[in-house]
Amino acid sequence: MKFEDMHYLRQSLKALADFSDAEWELVVSCLQIKTFEKGELLLKAGDVCRSLLFLLSGTIVYYYLNDKGDEITTDFAFDGNWVTDNRSRLNATPSHLNIKAIEKVKAVSLSQTNLDGLYSRVPQMEHAGRILLEQAYVRLVQLSLDLQILSAEERYLKLCREHPQALQRLPLYHIANYLGIAPKSLSRIRNKKSFA
Repeated sequence: MKFEDMHYLRQSLKALADFSDAEWELVVSCLQIKTFEKGELLLKAGDVCRSLLFLLSGTIVYYYLNDKGDEITTDFAFDGNWVTDNRSRLNATPSHLNIKAIEKVKAVSLSQTNLDGLYSRVPQMEHAGRILLEQAYVRLVQLSLDLQILSAEERYLKLCREHPQALQRLPLYHIANYLGIAPKSLSRIRNKKSFA
């Protein structure tokens, strides 16, 4: 594994917990580098999620297929984000989601088995894992509230503020899906904002 890749990951984890060099060596011994081509599924609905990924580069979307077979985007992630289906991974049950690479992806992978082993051997890893789960929970609650409380235009403006890279890196239909609106409605909002 390249030093730069591990340094990027260590900086991300350092924001959550302070690992000693010996603890970090144990963590690194459990990691794998994985690459996924554009359009490739990192997780297919019906499969059990068995790992946690840290994106070194690339963009992914989480989506499910509705009754008509349309992709409904529920979330996305970019470089420096963690990717997993917590419900499937923690309960060892089939996922309802697909996770797909929108760009070529390079990621660090940590299997659930290795993560469980690290939790018992590296207390800081358990601390970091708890914080990551708390952050995922807060994000999920906020997404749910935003869909109920904010208008489509307010959700779009919030996306522009909090995730400007989404506008450059995600196809518009994924953005519209994520916002819970039709692509035509997104076009109207974008046109309105460009004249404001």
